[in-house]
Formats: sequence, structure tokens, C-alpha cells
Amino acid sequence: MNFFEYQDRARQNTQKLIGLFILSVCCITLAVYGAALVSFGFLSEAKTPADLWKPELFLLVAIPTLLTIAGGTCYKVLQLRQGGSAIAEDLGGRRLLPDPINPDERQLLNVVEEMAIASGISVPAVYVLDRERGINAFAAGYTPNDAVIGVTRGTLEQLSRDELQGVIGHEFSHILNGDMRLNLRLVGYLHGILLIYLTGRILCDWNRGLDSRDKNNNGVIWFGIALVAIGLVGAFFARLIKSAVSRQREFLADASAVQFTRNPAGIAGALRKIAHHSDRSLLQSPYAEENSHLFFGNALKSDFLGELTATHPPLEQRIRRLESFRGEYASPAPISTSGNRQPAESQDSLALGFAGANSPPPATPARVAVNPKQIVAQVGTVAPEHFAYAQALLAKLPETIQTAVRDRHSAIAIVCALALDSENPQLRELQIAWLRQVEPAEVVESALAFSQEIAQLDPRMRLPLLELTVPALRQSSPAECQKLFKCVTGLAKAKKQRSLAEFVLYLVLWHRLQPCINPNVENKIQYTALKQVWSDCLILLSALARVGETKPAAIAFAFRSGLGRLPGAGQQTFPETPPAFKLGELHESLQRLGLASPKLKQSVVDACAHTVLLDNVVTVQEADLLRAIAITLDCPLPPFLKQSR
Repeated sequence: MNFFEYQDRARQNTQKLIGLFILSVCCITLAVYGAALVSFGFLSEAKTPADLWKPELFLLVAIPTLLTIAGGTCYKVLQLRQGGSAIAEDLGGRRLLPDPINPDERQLLNVVEEMAIASGISVPAVYVLDRERGINAFAAGYTPNDAVIGVTRGTLEQLSRDELQGVIGHEFSHILNGDMRLNLRLVGYLHGILLIYLTGRILCDWNRGLDSRDKNNNGVIWFGIALVAIGLVGAFFARLIKSAVSRQREFLADASAVQFTRNPAGIAGALRKIAHHSDRSLLQSPYAEENSHLFFGNALKSDFLGELTATHPPLEQRIRRLESFRGEYASPAPISTSGNRQPAESQDSLALGFAGANSPPPATPARVAVNPKQIVAQVGTVAPEHFAYAQALLAKLPETIQTAVRDRHSAIAIVCALALDSENPQLRELQIAWLRQVEPAEVVESALAFSQEIAQLDPRMRLPLLELTVPALRQSSPAECQKLFKCVTGLAKAKKQRSLAEFVLYLVLWHRLQPCINPNVENKIQYTALKQVWSDCLILLSALARVGETKPAAIAFAFRSGLGRLPGAGQQTFPETPPAFKLGELHESLQRLGLASPKLKQSVVDACAHTVLLDNVVTVQEADLLRAIAITLDCPLPPFLKQSR
């Protein structure tokens, strides 16, 4: 099962969740009606089953019950539109500073950054639950682009780096497999069910000081007690639903963590420490009940039903399964931590019909050997080699840049530095002159200094470097983000024409900062058939066909090769030549394709790969463009590793 199939399965699980939720609401409504029959004496007066049906009483209790559940659910769903940060803050989480002083917190940020670069997703915001001494962690968000990672204080203090890597790898699996959206929906739905219990408590407290000899008051009190009992039924249903949804996914996430790190001893060691820790993985937060299914380990004490309502498999069973991997992964993948800089590779100037498109490429451009059939299989996966590559890559970054990416003002300067032309001195001077008009002098000077350091880096480090700036940039206001976009666009206009590297920069930056600009927008699937996005596919594949080809015949062949990979393309009208387009149109097409179903996205990514990689070799800039398109479609694509000349 690949990334797209997991995404599809998550959608199907959401439908099952809705069905279970409706069933639970029906059962709770009937239970409340039964409690009303008992509390007000109708049950004892009934002589036949037909006498138990009291339409007026049913409406009297059903309407408030349904309104309570619906109100609680709607309230929570609206609150969760903020994404995973709402969960983290409810649980008492503290967002880590960009450059923490505490060595444990710094190590946590390093591990999260390494895993994000290896998997091709945006670096998540990281929260620490300072009041929680148990060993636990969670991932929350609607998409990989707005995910957050949270860990307890006990996790930071008790786990080694290898064990922490295993736990973070487990949480990244939930991000990549589409579990998070389902988990957030589950939190919203279950909140309404749990409100019945709270309503019963309110009724009991409200009647505490009233005359107990009043029979009407006694009925209300007993009704309140009944609601408390029914609320416990709601809690049972909530735990049962969470158990049904999450238990098997924990085994998958454990296995994925081993696949990511090639070190089963790491995550197994974390589970063993949970088993022997005084607080185990338990949480003290009052919000633990509704969020327990998000966590790495059991956040709640077991009830009398044991495994039936447990959100996680037993620790012993998880450890036993992890131990079965030891023969396959005898030791962790070797990691290079050398801080020596690598000589910069010559960069291909092939462009997407942009500046330099007609310029001859260098004699020996940096290229990456890759099979187009591997692209779809790699989406949403992380091999140990990717994790090792990410660690080595980050270790090669100059210390000044490693520090700067975590400061918002310095991150802006790095983005400007990445947008400056590195080949044409005259164009670069025009850009600098324009930059001095729109940015403070200190930002301009920092950008110039960073550009000199960036020029010495391996060109494959440009995209990861941009990704590392995202957490700091997300601390900006929407207006500040818009200003940054205008700055990047203005630097391109200063040259009269946008290069491929600048387009990739803008595309990735625009998508990554959407949670900051439009925090309450949830992108829902709007397109499920190829005919709905056919014109967008034509523009996208036409653009990609021009990336590595210059002759009209070769461009047309690449274009038609990509179209042929789209299922059902034979039923559509093929243009005689690849259509012309503008960059704005290409960006709009990518936005629409981002709203396609997972299976449709899979076909689009496959078509893109076959359009660009006809010769099974891709330049570094082409690889960045392909990854930028995958990012825009929320299809995380890990780095291409093998390099050839």
C-alpha cells in the first residue's frame, strides 16, 4: 500500500467514523429517553410495550440531547480549524523557541528537522508538554503542511537520542499516512458525545440547594444522575470508537519508524522505558480523554474493559513485533557528521520557458539518476538512506546559517539570498538595488552575506535550506508573509523574467506559508475525475516538457508521453501541440490539482515524472521542480539521492 492508497483509506475510515458517530448518537438518545421514562415514573405505569412510546416526551429529551451533541461537536470542529496547534495548546503545550538553550530541546528540534528533510514535508512546529512526566508524544494537523509535533517533558528527560528518533519516526508515520486528519475529526465528533456527562453534572449541581421534598425537583435530580450515567455510556462509545480506529495503525507506525531509522532498538527501548517508568505514558491533562488516540502510548489508565477500549496495543506485543526486525536491521545506518563543506556543483540553467531557457546547459551539469516508476513509490516514504542523507546534509550547513534559519528576520534574509541571481552580475546588481528600496539595510546586508555562503553549498541543499526557514517564517503575520511574497516576486521582476530556481522558491514558499496566511481554510477534495482537471494537466505537463527539452519535436514527445500516463486520457481531446501558458496560469492549475482526490494526484505525479524523466536522469533543478510540484499537491517526496555526472 503506497502513500495515495493510505490517503484513500483514511477517507474511507472517516466515512466509517461518521457512521459509528451516528450510531452512538442514536444509542445515547434512546438511553436518555429511557432514563426519562424511569425518572418520571412512566416505566412503572406502562402495561404494554406500546405504552412506553411517548412522542412528546421523546421530543422533549431528544431535541436537547441532539442539540447538545451537535453544539459540542460544532464548537470543537470550529476550534480545531486552527489545526494541530489548538490540540497542543489545549494540552498545555509550550511551543519551542527557534533556538532553545536547553540541550534536550535543541536535540528534539534537530531530530524533527532531520526527519522532515528526509521525508520531504514542512518542518512541523514543536511543542513540549512541560507538566507531563509520563513518556509520550503526538502528531496533530490536517495535512503534512500544517502538522505539529508534541512531546512530554518525560520524553525529553528519559529518552536517549536513538529512542527519541524512534518516537519521532512513529509520529511522522502518522503524518505521512493521513492519520492526522481522521484523528482531528475524531476529537471534534467525540467532544459532543462527552458533553452529555457534563450536562448531567450541571443538572445535579443546579438542584443541590433546592427542596428535596419537591417531587418535581427529585425527578430533575434523578434525571441529572441518569445523564451522568449516560455520559459514561458516551465515554464508553468514545473509547470504543477510538480503539476501533487507532489500534492497528500503531503497529504500522512502529514498523515505519524502524524503516525510517533502521534501528528497531531505538523505538523498542522507548517502549521498555514506558513500561518501567513510574508515570508510564499517562497524561494528567483534563483534555487527555478526548485526545488519547493521538499519542504514542496509552495516555489514560485502563478501565475495567481492558483491551476492548484501549487505544493502543499492549506494550509487550508492540515490543515483541519490533524485536522481529532485529535480524533485518542489525545496526543503525552509518551517519556522516562531517562539517566540511562540499564543493558547489555546477548548476544547470535549463528553465521552464523562463530566463535562460535558450541558454546552452553546462557541459557537465549535476544530475541525479532516478527511474520515473520509482517516484510514485517514494511519495510519503522514508528510507534509512534518506534519514542518513538529511543528517549529513544538515551537518554540512555552516553554523551561521544553522542559527539564522531559526530567527525570523534572518530567515527572511536567507529567502532573499536564495532569490538573488548567482550567475549574471548585472542582473544581480539590479536585484540588489531594488531590494534596498523595499527592505531595511540590515536585511539587505544579511542577504548579501548569506548569498556568499549559499554559493559555496551543494545545489541540492537549496531546497532543504528553504524548508528550514519555514518554522521561523510562520511566526510572521499574514501581512508580513504577503510582503515577503511581493519581495520574492519583485526580485524576479527586476530581472524582467523569472528563472526556474525562482519559480521553485516562490512555489514552495507560497504553499508552506498558507497555514499562516489562511489558518482557517481547510482544503477539501473537489475533483475526482480526470475530465475535471484535464486543462490543468495540459498546462502542467506542457510546462514540464519544456524543462529538459528545447527542440519542438522533443517537447511534443515528452508532453504526449506524460499525458499517456493519465488513466482515461484516451477519452479526452489531445492538443496538436503543447499549449502555451503563463506562470500565473501554471500556479492556478497546481492549486486546483491540489484539491484532487488521492488517486487522481497519484496519476498526476506519475505523469509528471514520466514527462521529465524520459532518460531516467534529472538535473538538480529539475529534481527541485518535481519536488516543488509534489509539495504543492501535498504529496511529500523525499530527496533524490544518487548523483551522476
